[in-house]
Amino acid sequence: MPRFKTGPAARIIMDGVSGSEILDLLASITESVEIARAIVDRFSSLDNIAKASVSELMGIKGVGQAMAVRVQAAMEVGRRRMYETTSRDQIKTPADAAGMLMVQLGVLEQEEVHVLQLDARNHVIAQAMVYRGSLNSASMRIGELFKGAIRNCCAAIIVAHNHPSGDPAPSAEDVRVTKAVVDAGKLLDIEVLDHIVVCKNSYCSLKERGLGFG
Repeated sequence: MPRFKTGPAARIIMDGVSGSEILDLLASITESVEIARAIVDRFSSLDNIAKASVSELMGIKGVGQAMAVRVQAAMEVGRRRMYETTSRDQIKTPADAAGMLMVQLGVLEQEEVHVLQLDARNHVIAQAMVYRGSLNSASMRIGELFKGAIRNCCAAIIVAHNHPSGDPAPSAEDVRVTKAVVDAGKLLDIEVLDHIVVCKNSYCSLKERGLGFG
C-alpha cells in the first residue's frame, strides 16, 4: 500500500485562486477595477501575471512603471506565501507534492532535481535542490538524493524535477533514474514515495503510472 493516496497519472493544476480573488487583489493594488480586469484579460492566470515583466505590464493602458512594480512585488509575495504555507502541510497525495513544487520548479527554464524530505507522517522536514541539468543516471550520483534525508533521519523522500518544455510525460531516462533511486531507498531504509515531473500547470506522478516502482 502506498503511504499516500494516488489518483489520475497526470492532471492540470490551476493557480488555486479564483478569478474573482485575482481581480480583487489586483483592484486593491491598482485602485481600479478596469485596470485589474485588463491585466487579468491580458495574462489569464496568477502565474502569468507573476512572470510578466514591468514593460509587459506597462503595455496595459493605465499601468505606469510604479504600478507595474507594485503588481510584480505583490505577485512575488503571494508566490512565496503560497510556498511557505504549503510546505508546512502534510503530503497526502501526489497532487499535494506537485502543488508545492510547481510554485518553484514550474517557472524554471532549466531542469533541476529537488528532493522533499519527509518524516514518518509525511510532513516536509526540508526541500533540497540536488542537481541542475537534464536528468541523467550516468552523471547524477543517486546517493546525493539521500544525503540530506540521512542527515535529518527522514522516513521517506519524494524526488521531483521539472520539464521546461511544458510536457510532463516522463522519458525513458526518468524511469531508469526512478528505478535506481527506489532500489537505493530500499537499501537505506528510506522509502521513495514518488518521483514527480512538474511543469507550469501540470505534473506526472511516476508512482501513479507504475514507472520505476515495479
